[in-house]
Amino acid sequence: MRVETTDYLVAGSGIAGLRAAIELAEAGSRVVVLAKDAPIDSNTWEAQGGIAVVLSEEDRVGLHYQDTLEAGDGLCDTEAVRILVEEGPEFIRELISWGMAFDRQGSKLAFTREGAHSARRVLHAGGDSTGRAVGWALLAKARSYPDLTLRPRSFTADLLQASDGRCVGMRCLEEETGEELELRARAVCLATGGLGRLYRETTNPPQATGDGMAMALRGGARLTDMEFVQFHPTALHLKGAPTFLLSEALRGEGAHLRNQEGERFMPAHDARAELAPRDVVSRAIVEEVARTGGDCVYLDLTHLDADLLPRRFPKIFRTCLELGVDIRSHRIPVYPAAHYAMGGVRTDLWGRTDLPGLYAAGEVAGCGVHGANRLASNSLLEGLVYGGRAGKAMLRDESGAEVGEPSPTQLTAVAPGKAAEVKEQVREILWSGAGVLREARGLQQALQALDALQEQVGAHPLTRRGLEARNLLVLGDAVLRAALTRTESRGAHFRRDFPARQDGEWQRHSITEPAAGRRPPSPVNWLSGSG
Repeated sequence: MRVETTDYLVAGSGIAGLRAAIELAEAGSRVVVLAKDAPIDSNTWEAQGGIAVVLSEEDRVGLHYQDTLEAGDGLCDTEAVRILVEEGPEFIRELISWGMAFDRQGSKLAFTREGAHSARRVLHAGGDSTGRAVGWALLAKARSYPDLTLRPRSFTADLLQASDGRCVGMRCLEEETGEELELRARAVCLATGGLGRLYRETTNPPQATGDGMAMALRGGARLTDMEFVQFHPTALHLKGAPTFLLSEALRGEGAHLRNQEGERFMPAHDARAELAPRDVVSRAIVEEVARTGGDCVYLDLTHLDADLLPRRFPKIFRTCLELGVDIRSHRIPVYPAAHYAMGGVRTDLWGRTDLPGLYAAGEVAGCGVHGANRLASNSLLEGLVYGGRAGKAMLRDESGAEVGEPSPTQLTAVAPGKAAEVKEQVREILWSGAGVLREARGLQQALQALDALQEQVGAHPLTRRGLEARNLLVLGDAVLRAALTRTESRGAHFRRDFPARQDGEWQRHSITEPAAGRRPPSPVNWLSGSG
């Protein structure tokens, strides 16, 4: 196996990974950023709505703080939220100074409003292509550093750990050469994104198989709040068409949700109607479909300015039109789809995990900022703020560390010929057993079905698809066990058999402990308090 060394290693080329890498490179360090596919293939580049931040004269940091806590349904870490909303504006100003061009009204920044926000504070770019614009700005900045290296098509297979458990690098599969590679470093930052591909219906790209979370758990780090998977209420639901996100900003600009009978139904579910938090809207859609029949509801923009829609939402307008839906004159069929993981690798407020030398930022991490339900458009802001903080902590903690010698480990995977089948089965199991609405029987049946699939994991040849399938099995187990253990409903986790929120017993974080072996089950424990 070929061995290379660098000062710092960042796994992931989305907003959190690039911002951490820039922080490290600015200090003169040698940094390698690993991208699973091309650097532009991540959830960051797919983000439509925008970045929530207080830069408007009509807005206040305290309002953003309160909106985030309310959306998080009693489980946000209050200090994590304070850092996000207070430090966020300066990170955005910095991004603008690097060339990021947000949409403007005249000379002023243009803001829109999204669900559960009390003010118009969501910046956007290219109408509905904010993530792509942010990604290009960060990528251009990253490429300006001579000692920052981007390595595309490098799949992160496992952590490298010294005999004392310290993380000293990563084991990778190089797609172009077919080689296995050891990349050794003083410290590693995981910024590998989420686990949306656990579910049959998801807004996430194919890369979102939760690799960083699974690697961290195998290495001995804890995961937190794995039961809280956010479902975006408005994903395109058109037979024969791929699942496509329809930004919350559409509802922010006045779009209505209608059932099969053409009636608006959200005002009957919540006083905020279409601008209620995502978990509320998603459950309302599922319940409305069950009540009125059919397999979807409809997002209605036909009452809005027909000339505005192609300009404000060019990507959505163009995509829907290519699929035969003119959003100016036709209602759009929608249904919830898995979108975002509130939990992840447990970190402190500087991205430190349980493992010395291992840091995490962005969706892969669980620092407590989102609680039980992420506030719309807080994710890109989190990537900037906590990616930057992780980079600062790595410099402060690890600048004097030696690049260590890893201990040998045996890595298992699903057989290459079975990987695609196993992945599809996992996605069906999680969609049926741990979707928008959950109950004990379905969760238990899903666990049994996953357990049967564990027999497919063994000492097979290592391939990306086989390792992804194994990672999905590990994380599916973690999600199901945490969801079964939390016998209440809170945020994105709704139990039909325990529909009430129970603060006295359950206002605490679930902790998925590393298993004694290298496969599930991993026990679930609890940390008291919401921070």
